[in-house]
Amino acid sequence: MTAKRGVLFDVDGTLVDTTYLHAVAWWEALRQHDEDVPMAQIHRAIGMGSDKLLDHLLGGDRDTSDDERMSTAHDVLYGAWWERLRPLPGAADLLRACADRGLAVVLASSAQGAELGKLRKVIDADDVITAATSSADAAESKPAPDILQAALDQSGVDPEHSVFVGDAVWDVKAAGKLGIPCIGLACGGTSADELAAAGAVETYPDPAALLAALDRSVIKKLLD
Repeated sequence: MTAKRGVLFDVDGTLVDTTYLHAVAWWEALRQHDEDVPMAQIHRAIGMGSDKLLDHLLGGDRDTSDDERMSTAHDVLYGAWWERLRPLPGAADLLRACADRGLAVVLASSAQGAELGKLRKVIDADDVITAATSSADAAESKPAPDILQAALDQSGVDPEHSVFVGDAVWDVKAAGKLGIPCIGLACGGTSADELAAAGAVETYPDPAALLAALDRSVIKKLLD
């Protein structure tokens, strides 16, 4: 039996231009609860789940009684941008190009259900998406590999015949825990050097650049 081959994609910051909106929403949510954290620190934490993000930014030994309220404040502030979200260059075309080559296309997202629905509309490539995860599918958020494992389970893709595409150091670390090669895209604001240092096997500026190099990339090896 031939192993199912596929490409897993992070969504926020990888396919849809949301990273800085999340950073601003967290910055304001934290300020509402008297936590003044520099924006650059928040940006570097984007990609973690809210529980890990708050521990990372505020320390794990703090009073956590306001965590749920801060997370809710972030969701409300970020939600105000939903109708203005835009795909990153080449996002839908990249997904379709992978599907055209016979690869399963899987969204490995930890967004909540309604948010994921909006992100999928923004990408506008549902006709080629094999499976998509949401926050409900993972017990633990990145850099834990739970969401990637859920994406593999839902799609039936063989982990030994898969590649993950993400934009954050946390994406690269999560993929590494499952032994999956990770391509890093710098369109989420993390530099190519940082992504490579975390273990990304290749880096590109955005989905369009990966699309242009697709048949020279590590994704091509899935077809060999």
